[in-house]
Amino acid sequence: MKLPLFAGFDLGGTHIKYGLIDNNTHLIFKDKADTPEKTEELLEVLKNLWKKLKNEVKDSITAAGFAFPGIFSLKEKKILQSPNYPQIDNFNFIPALSRFIDVPFYINNDANMAAYGEYKCGAGQGAQSMILITIGTGVGAGVILDGKLWEGARGFAGEFGHIPVNPEGEKCRCGSQGCLETEVSASRIVQNYLTFSNTREDLSSEEVFQRARKGDLTAKQAFARAGYYLGIGLAAIINFLNPERILLGGGVMKSDDFLLSPALIEAQKRSYNDSFKSCSIKRASLGNNAGFIGAALLAKNNIKN
Repeated sequence: MKLPLFAGFDLGGTHIKYGLIDNNTHLIFKDKADTPEKTEELLEVLKNLWKKLKNEVKDSITAAGFAFPGIFSLKEKKILQSPNYPQIDNFNFIPALSRFIDVPFYINNDANMAAYGEYKCGAGQGAQSMILITIGTGVGAGVILDGKLWEGARGFAGEFGHIPVNPEGEKCRCGSQGCLETEVSASRIVQNYLTFSNTREDLSSEEVFQRARKGDLTAKQAFARAGYYLGIGLAAIINFLNPERILLGGGVMKSDDFLLSPALIEAQKRSYNDSFKSCSIKRASLGNNAGFIGAALLAKNNIKN
């Protein structure tokens, strides 16, 4: 008798992360592929990855989950708006994926999937109320309340990156202005550095981080500025939801404490004292695997229910 396996796919701006978990939530296989620019090419890549997974395990896959970036509608079962991957706006993936996915499958927002993964088998284990915030090219979040993924009335909950934190800030790709995403993302940290140093360089946030590690005060200032706005956002969550745990993940969180320390200082200033003390703020533990692991786990949960 074949043991059931569950597949997960996480669409990122650069890579599609994918893999398999077993019935005991153990990671069996993982890999990644380049993210294509066009939707038609994306479907072809997913089709090939699906074939690869099935060949790996001889048709033992019971269900699959897909984590897509953007506003996911529970009613329409599709991404309505994806600020960082607009090619999939309003695209109906269910009939398209049904042409080659021959098991039950489920679609949801990528941050929701990542939060579910961290909650079930990552740094969120044991918490009944937990928020995962991912900081990279954009800023996403997933919310667990009373042990359940909180999706809101139509699936739009958790868009933490699009909470306005700077009324005088830049216009965001979502259409609003001064969103947390415009103040904390990787590109903003680079822009902070260029502004504070009054230079024009072709830099990545990783390079700014390396300069901060070497003692560059301007690089540290660039992270501290982003941390200030992250702290404002964290305080809003702490005061509003009084969560047991907040997890911080994504590529930008690899920056040691250059971002986290100023964020915690600002969050404490702006939060109710007891609410702040009762909330554990720590780094997420699953890294880039969180999205596809959460997608597979949610598929597993939906099959059981």
